[in-house]
Amino acid sequence: MSADSIGAVPRGLESAATVNLLLIKGEETMKAHRPLFLLGVAPLVLLFSLASAISAQSAEQDDAVKSTPDVLQDSQPASPEDDLPSTSSISGGGVLGPDYVLGPEDVVNIEVFNVPELKQTVRVENDGTIWVKLLGRVKVVGLTTEALREELESGWGKNYLENPKVVVFVREFHGRPVSVIGAVEKPGLYQLPGPRTLIEVLSMAGGLLKRTNGAAGRTVYITRKGDFGDLEMAPGMHQTAAHQIEIDLKRLLYSRDVALNIQIKPFDVVSVSKAGIVYVAGEVKKPGGFLLDDRDTFTVLEALALAEGLTANAAKKSARVIRRSDNGSLSETQVDVGKILNGKADDVVLAANDVLFIPNSRVKYVGKRTAESVVGTLSGLIVFRGL
Repeated sequence: MSADSIGAVPRGLESAATVNLLLIKGEETMKAHRPLFLLGVAPLVLLFSLASAISAQSAEQDDAVKSTPDVLQDSQPASPEDDLPSTSSISGGGVLGPDYVLGPEDVVNIEVFNVPELKQTVRVENDGTIWVKLLGRVKVVGLTTEALREELESGWGKNYLENPKVVVFVREFHGRPVSVIGAVEKPGLYQLPGPRTLIEVLSMAGGLLKRTNGAAGRTVYITRKGDFGDLEMAPGMHQTAAHQIEIDLKRLLYSRDVALNIQIKPFDVVSVSKAGIVYVAGEVKKPGGFLLDDRDTFTVLEALALAEGLTANAAKKSARVIRRSDNGSLSETQVDVGKILNGKADDVVLAANDVLFIPNSRVKYVGKRTAESVVGTLSGLIVFRGL
């Protein structure tokens, strides 16, 4: 072997070394350009993944549509003119009707004609609101389904849709409204959270009206949709019609008779009668109107006692009891108060809205105009209810 060939590499081995060298350089090049490679490949991988997910979601939606009942698939009208919902359908409310009053926990379906994106099913929250698409929180407790439909049409029509047609359907009703009216502190519509008796419902309305604002009468009326079924009438209770009963209020509150404290049902109307008033005018020391409270009548002597007696100028023989008849006409009856005071004549009974007028002995009154004059005088003293 020559000296020149001592450091040489055989041909076969030279080719293998060259390949190894290229592989080493290739790896170094890949490491140097790896970030650029990833930037180029990563978007492709992401797009491929998204395409796969969308394809899978579309397949699931197709399966869901295929499994949906035909009734729901055909709920979308084909022609606005031919398939526009009828007025009763638009009013909605379900089997309860458009006058159903919404309450907490009710489940409501809302649909907008030709706008399926706004279709939703919502539950009324305990605060009385629902969440409506585009409109946000809407207070619905106390509204009828008809009123809610109008409010949604107004809200969507104001900023988003032109003349929207909304259907409101009560899918599940849990509201239990009862109306309390008449001589109570806070008349209004209340939701029954559960079984409640008549006294409990009156308490929800703040109790009976106080004397400063008037007073409750003797009777409370309960009006019920349908009838009272097999409810047994107890003393102090009277059925005035198939759908209405009246209960003696004083007996209800003070007798502790549980038979009078009946269970109130949803949609009942509880009406507390107002106390009647007897008016005393003219020559008395304290003219005005006096509440009958839990009574139906006063006598002339009782009315004079409440008015703190006669003045010195009272014409006792010429007193008048003025009464309005059912047809609206005024009638008057002369009463000799002097004889009644002396026990020589029977006491006269005064009913609600009657007027006991004591004229002045120094003034001559024309009999035919006495009633009109008294009513004119009363208007300056008190609010004469019913005249």
